[in-house]
Amino acid sequence: MKNRTFFEYVVISLKGIAMGASDVVPGVSGGTIAFISGIYEELLSSINSINLDLLKTLKNEGIKSAWKAVNGNFLVALLLGIGISVVSLAKTISWLLENKPILVWSFFFGLVLASILFVGKQVKKWNVLNIILALLSGFLAYFITTLEPVANDAHSSIFLFFAGALAICAMILPGISGSFILVLLGAYKPILEAIHERNLKIIAIVGAGAIFGLLTFSRVLKWCFNHQRNATLAILTGFIIGSLNKIWPWKKVLSWRENSKGEKVPFLEESISPFHFEGDNQLLFAIGLAFIGFLVILILERISIKKEATVA
Repeated sequence: MKNRTFFEYVVISLKGIAMGASDVVPGVSGGTIAFISGIYEELLSSINSINLDLLKTLKNEGIKSAWKAVNGNFLVALLLGIGISVVSLAKTISWLLENKPILVWSFFFGLVLASILFVGKQVKKWNVLNIILALLSGFLAYFITTLEPVANDAHSSIFLFFAGALAICAMILPGISGSFILVLLGAYKPILEAIHERNLKIIAIVGAGAIFGLLTFSRVLKWCFNHQRNATLAILTGFIIGSLNKIWPWKKVLSWRENSKGEKVPFLEESISPFHFEGDNQLLFAIGLAFIGFLVILILERISIKKEATVA
């Protein structure tokens, strides 16, 4: 466990807030935010330290040693930020997505676009294999964004458990949005409503599934980073590129559905040119917000570079 000041843990919580906010949006991955904010690999390592050896450490050396082994301060600070964000921003982001969708998607489009450059630069050698892997993962991510969502809002506890497990896998994978996976499964709306209404039963079931998925999938990612770092980063770059289709600001609704409240909501959409968008395309504001999103990533990268230079 690293020795950090209180202010550094506050910064980690702020990064958690950014991760939580992005995970609420169906199309943006909290894993992308973790990666560009420089905490991704530490997060994977911390999660991977939660294993049977940790129980042995707890039994033989006590709580203090086990807490250090699991990087407890880091995880608590990060999870605190994510929790605050999800609980406090869920309603706000839901309202913005319903009432100002073009502006919200534009900001995140610029943010994710810059993330492609950031992640792609981490690949030390772009050989033929890495390019092929990036293309394949990009096509796969694009294909996922075109899938038709499940319409049914009523699901069993077992379904919600595995939905949570699958979503958390996507959330820690840069480029694939966990909340979008929930949309595809038809579980996004009931889970978001459960958060709004403080339905502890559903939250606990989804949370248990998320813990299960997190502890298993993080080990796969950690192995990939340790043994095939360049190939892994190339695949992640492709995933992020492919995901851009989902967060393209201008959409045409192909079909509608009725949700559990009897409201008519978009069911299937396709990306279109802003010049073919029916109504106010808000083009200038959209470009401005996309530029701001792009700048956010550039600023984070500069801060990260300065921090690394100071440490060195």
